[in-house]
Amino acid sequence: MTDSYEDVVSELSTARKALLAGAAEAEEALAALPDPADRSPEQREAAAVAKSAARGLRDRFLTMHVDAVYEELTDGRARHPRLAELANTAALAFPGLVPTAEQMAVERGRPQELKEGREIDQGLLFSRLLESPVAGPHLMDSMLQPTERALTGLTDFRRTGVADLGSVRVERRGSAAYLTMCREDSLNAEDNQQVDDMETAVDLALLDPAVRVGVLRGGEMTHPRYRGRRVFSAGINLKTLHAGGISLVDFLLRRELGYIAKLSRGLKVDHEGAWHSPTVAKPWVAAVDTFAIGGGAQLLLVFDRVIAASDAYLSLPAAQEGIIPGVSNFRLQQATGMRISRQIVLWGRRIWATEPDARLFIDEVVEGTDMDRAVEQAAERLDHPAVVTNRRMLRLAEEPPDALRAYMAQFALQQALRLYSEDVTRKVTRFSAAHLSNSHF
Repeated sequence: MTDSYEDVVSELSTARKALLAGAAEAEEALAALPDPADRSPEQREAAAVAKSAARGLRDRFLTMHVDAVYEELTDGRARHPRLAELANTAALAFPGLVPTAEQMAVERGRPQELKEGREIDQGLLFSRLLESPVAGPHLMDSMLQPTERALTGLTDFRRTGVADLGSVRVERRGSAAYLTMCREDSLNAEDNQQVDDMETAVDLALLDPAVRVGVLRGGEMTHPRYRGRRVFSAGINLKTLHAGGISLVDFLLRRELGYIAKLSRGLKVDHEGAWHSPTVAKPWVAAVDTFAIGGGAQLLLVFDRVIAASDAYLSLPAAQEGIIPGVSNFRLQQATGMRISRQIVLWGRRIWATEPDARLFIDEVVEGTDMDRAVEQAAERLDHPAVVTNRRMLRLAEEPPDALRAYMAQFALQQALRLYSEDVTRKVTRFSAAHLSNSHF
């Protein structure tokens, strides 16, 4: 017999009180200890025990009530909050489930190795939400909606064909939108701001009806070692990570469920053909000059055409540095097969553009002086209505939505745990001390 609505509400209310009590007990235990920087080994162990007990309680609460939690947070799925809003709303609606805004402000003021690791609780929430066949698809669709920043800037972009977003410039040339990553001093190493800029740029390209193809390329660098050369991406910025400025929600999760998902699946907006094509999607070209490391290499796996200079290379050293390389573990299997994906992820193999195996990632290799011409030709070739339909069907075969959602559910929690693991914080601290501010994972 199905429980009545009143029974469900009563059960959730009781569980909510138990959750708050258990979380408060853990907070009392932490408050009795010195700040993380001053704790002895025994005190660090006591903190870990208290946090683990609270997380076990949160996990049991979500296992029983995840759909009811999501229904309340989204007004019965009538609203489509993004990740950050969802986390903030959950902290208010279900005290003890995830950290409050005040707790997260304290965390942001600390270097990575001295944080309490409260983002792990956010990772647990999003993991359980994504696991749910009710909440998960709705959350992923919510993240495909355009950002407010893009909607605000769309009129000017449509009028001028240019948008300077800070770390990314967008320029419409003919039917193509050229997105240029321009963190000149850091080799396009990514941080929270670049993720925001990239998502806005992708939104503008997808929202503008005059754009039919997107192109992503790195700009010319001012970094002494690569001055005057284009660089695609050096991956995550280790200096920012050490300083505590890389966020689970606003970087690691938003990046995958936001602009990379939009590159792959398109933008969820009301449009004339929504009854047969629920997203506005367009083909994308990536142009790799010099190298694509870490997150840069991850991006290539969702592009429809990848062009590289003959002296370029790509690598995914994330596992060696202790973290998970985004959705690459999922997509590499499709692109390269089991053995090569393990060589790249687990062994740190570097792939040069001229190697035979590079053809599994790169469609066309040209001399550096021919890159402009090759990119323009690719954009012209992909500007065809049938390309849009066929890429949609290819994507459906390559990445069934439920399979991708299952991966992201695990990624949300496992990446959070890796972010606060001792080996990662130790390596990040060491690299920062050596002044490798432009390093990467």
